[in-house]
Amino acid sequence: MADSNENQQDKGKEQEQYGVLLYYKYTEIPDLNSLLSFYNSNCTSLSLHGRVRLSLHGVNVTVGGKFSSLEKHIEAVKAISLFEGTDFKLASCHFPVNDKVAHECGFTSLSIRIVKELVTFTPYPLVKAPDVSNAGRHLSAVEFHSALQSAGKLVDKESLAEDKGLVLLDARNLYETRIGKFDMPNVDTLDPRIRQYSDLPSWIDDNSEQLRGKNVLMLKVGAAVASNAHFPTLILVCYVWVLCRYCTGGIRCEMASAYIRSKGAGFENVFQLYGGIQRYLEQFPDGGFFKGKNFVFDHRISVGSSDANILGTCLLCGLSFDDYSSRCRCSYCRMLVLVCDSCREEEAVYVCELCQKHGKVVESNVAENGEQQDILPQVQLKTISSDTILSPQLPGGQGARPPRKLRILCLHGFRQNASGFKGRTASLAKKLKNIAELVFVDAPHELPFIYHPCVSEQECSDESSFSSLQILPPTETCRGKFAWLIAPDSKGRSATDWEKADSPFDPLQYLQQTEGFDVSLSYLKTIFSRDGPFDGILGFSQGAAMAALLCAQKGRLKGDIDFRFAILCSGFALPFVEIESGSINCPSLHIFGCVPGKDRQIANKTSRELSSLFEDGCSVIIEHDCGHIIPTRTPYIDEIKGFLQRFL
Repeated sequence: MADSNENQQDKGKEQEQYGVLLYYKYTEIPDLNSLLSFYNSNCTSLSLHGRVRLSLHGVNVTVGGKFSSLEKHIEAVKAISLFEGTDFKLASCHFPVNDKVAHECGFTSLSIRIVKELVTFTPYPLVKAPDVSNAGRHLSAVEFHSALQSAGKLVDKESLAEDKGLVLLDARNLYETRIGKFDMPNVDTLDPRIRQYSDLPSWIDDNSEQLRGKNVLMLKVGAAVASNAHFPTLILVCYVWVLCRYCTGGIRCEMASAYIRSKGAGFENVFQLYGGIQRYLEQFPDGGFFKGKNFVFDHRISVGSSDANILGTCLLCGLSFDDYSSRCRCSYCRMLVLVCDSCREEEAVYVCELCQKHGKVVESNVAENGEQQDILPQVQLKTISSDTILSPQLPGGQGARPPRKLRILCLHGFRQNASGFKGRTASLAKKLKNIAELVFVDAPHELPFIYHPCVSEQECSDESSFSSLQILPPTETCRGKFAWLIAPDSKGRSATDWEKADSPFDPLQYLQQTEGFDVSLSYLKTIFSRDGPFDGILGFSQGAAMAALLCAQKGRLKGDIDFRFAILCSGFALPFVEIESGSINCPSLHIFGCVPGKDRQIANKTSRELSSLFEDGCSVIIEHDCGHIIPTRTPYIDEIKGFLQRFL
């Protein structure tokens, strides 16, 4: 009898319901270490698995365990005043049965970490994150559904002009939108088709004109607008586009809506869905206007409604399929892809839609046994006067491989060349050899050979001494001198002999160098296409001025000249271009002398004025006590390494 009772108890334990809990809270954390201790103690004692991320600005939690344990965890968290108003999304589900999926999603162990960002909003770590307190207003699932419904009827009834109506912005990743999205008749949906969430800011920047002046409806957690009836009235009265943004559980909308609102005039009216897609599906079990399945970042993989329709398709055969449990990934970028059971093969090579769009292919190879195999083509990285050659690397391959170095294109100063600049930066390259490869290139404008006599004929009492000063090497044995920008009256290099300078050295000569930018820009586009990709640009003096202008035009140059950061040494703003202070949004490191007059070419004030053109929080300044050089001694080299480490 006793054995029977014990068996019943064991059976009851096995059948105890399992669950998954998601919640987040943006709030200032006064004592991060204390909160870390709480989560370590509470989650461990309750045998919870999953991810807990803590920062000075809040928490982001996805954990799984026994349903009763999750309920106890919620009660313990609610007892902390910081979490007042938090939306706890608790769902029952099966116990993780697929070890591979559970491991990838972090549900085989407990991971509690302190991080800088709860979600990575941008790949550029120095770009100032938007203030989440400026995030959009909130709509409940019912209000959101009603807004979509009313907008659809409005379009039918009023026959609005082409620039009126409702637009949905689905800012989730491509692998999420493949299997499920909102679909409302007469309502357009914007799908950025991004690989990762950190690609979203660039997409918003590139498509901001589609959002300007609209009422922006997004999905997130928080307080709702005053009443369900008022929102449709807003549409009727304003007769403007309304943009709906939605994500899985809400946290990504916090940053995205704040980022849109931070753009200022024309981007003020932003609304979001309370609780994201998960809360919407709880309110509308049949799916409502959401079709397909909602991708989730835990062992469940996806959550559907009672609607059994499949939205996804197999990458290879195109038949309906939406199951990611096999965890097939693109062999180039490692993004999840959908491959049905019939098409899936062991060790097969897959190329996702985005990589195919950018020309990535699968090549066929005949194995020794005569069978045809799919392989990735060999990658050849071309370099110009490079210190190191990188071996081709594929993401996520088998075996230990050294981490990829940052590739940095180096732009020399006026009347210099790639070879000379490489020599001048040899110490820098040596100290950065483990994290960066410096690639050098000549500028496109070749200059004549000129010389400045050290003394004049009138000052020279010894004719032989004067004559010795005029012994110049044959030009055919000298390396050419180049520039990114030239003066309007520049003759270029046509003579084969040395020319005496028209005047003594003028430290303000860069103010007259206003021509040749278009030629240099076209030339750099070719360099990036032929020898890229490059993670960053390092510019010295005139090269820094050129690099700064590339930073200012980064959005317009997207696809032709792509880079993540710039290092500007002894730089200056180009005199023929007007750039507003604080308007350049690109991570940058500015290096210049702090002692007035020590840098005879570019004054401290001039380089500081260039740094002021970059957005606050977007730039780092290193001032040194040297002249017109790039310092490589401590502490300057440590600060340079610290800047670059952010991008590894």
